[in-house]
Amino acid sequence: MCGIVGLFLKDSTLQPRLGELLSGMLVTMSDRGPDSAGIAVYRQSGAPVIKVTVQSPDPERDFAGLADRLGAPLILADSHAIVSCPPDRAAAVLQAIRADKALRVMSWGQDIEIYKEVGLPHTVAERFAIPAMAGRHGIGHTRMATESAVTTLGAHPFSTGADQCLVHNGSLSNHNALRRQLARENIHVETENDTEVGAAYLTWKMRDGANLGQALEAAVHDLDGFYTFVVGTRNGFGVLRDPIACKPAVLAETDRYVAFGSEYRALAALPGIDAARVWEPEPATVYFWEH
Repeated sequence: MCGIVGLFLKDSTLQPRLGELLSGMLVTMSDRGPDSAGIAVYRQSGAPVIKVTVQSPDPERDFAGLADRLGAPLILADSHAIVSCPPDRAAAVLQAIRADKALRVMSWGQDIEIYKEVGLPHTVAERFAIPAMAGRHGIGHTRMATESAVTTLGAHPFSTGADQCLVHNGSLSNHNALRRQLARENIHVETENDTEVGAAYLTWKMRDGANLGQALEAAVHDLDGFYTFVVGTRNGFGVLRDPIACKPAVLAETDRYVAFGSEYRALAALPGIDAARVWEPEPATVYFWEH
C-alpha cells in the first residue's frame, strides 16, 4: 500500500499555503498507510546557510545544550530540531551530530526540512505545525510497513544527499546488490528500508554529474522491482514508475502547480483542480519539473 503526495508550486502566491495544501493531501491518503508518516518541505532560508534537520527520541534530554555543543543555533520542533550553520561549517556540524548516537539526521541542505515520525499523517502534521509552513515544493508519504520495522528511521521521506529526498510505493528486488555497489562508492545507508537504497542510488548518480531527470532515467535500467518514486531536489520535482507500473499514481498540472497523488482523491481539494490536466503517468517515463 503506502500513500504518496507531492506538490510543486509554479505560482509564488501559493507558497504561503504549501504546508496546508500538502498536509491536507497526505491526510486524505491516511488509510493507505497507518504506521508512520513524513513530509519534506522545501522552503528558502533567505540566507546562505545550511539547515540540518535532527530527530531525537528524547528531545528534552538530547537537545539540551546542543546549540552550545555545535556552536550553531537551532530551532526546536517537537522531536525534531533545525540546526543552522554557514556552508563552510556544514561538514563539521554534520560530523558532530552523527557522532552523537542519540541523534538522527533527517535531512540537510539549503532549503529542505524533513519531519517524520510514527503515527498517522494528521498527528505528524499537527506535531510539527506543517499546515503553517510556506515553501516552494514538498513531498509526503504515509507508510504501511512491509519490508522493515515500524520506526521513525524507517519512515519516508529518505534523504541521502544535500537537498534531496525520495518517497516510494512498491518494492525493489535488487536493493541488497545495490547496497554493496553503493558501499564501494562510499555511499552508505542506515536502515533496512529498500527506499533508502533508491534514494542513495540517485545521490550517487547526481554526485557524478547527472541532474535529477538523468538520474531517474538511469534508474529505469538499474533498479529492479515495482515502484513509484516521487523525488525532490532544491529546485526540482520528479516522478518515475517502473516498466510494469502496477502501483497507482495520478498527476495533475495547471499553470499554478504540479501535483501528484497515489489516488485522485488526494488532489480533489486543490485550487483549480477542475481545470487541471489530469493523467496517469506512463510506465518507465521520467516526469521532471524544475524552478
